[in-house]
Amino acid sequence: MYNFILGTVLVISVLLIITIMMQPSKQNSAASAFTGGADQLFGKQKARGFEAVMKRATTVLGTIWMILLFVLVLLSSK
Repeated sequence: MYNFILGTVLVISVLLIITIMMQPSKQNSAASAFTGGADQLFGKQKARGFEAVMKRATTVLGTIWMILLFVLVLLSSK
């Protein structure tokens, strides 16, 4: 069981890295590098389309990853 969960964690880790790298950049200009994107901090822009899917996938994969890591800790402590 431990080895199966460990393999699953490794696969999810790779998928999580891929989903993070595929997210679109929110910086549109060189000026946003100096402001740190503060102009969009309080904006009411909702994620749409591909951006929303990637955001949701990252959240789900991250949650599953953390839960499986806690299970691994419990299994290894016994």
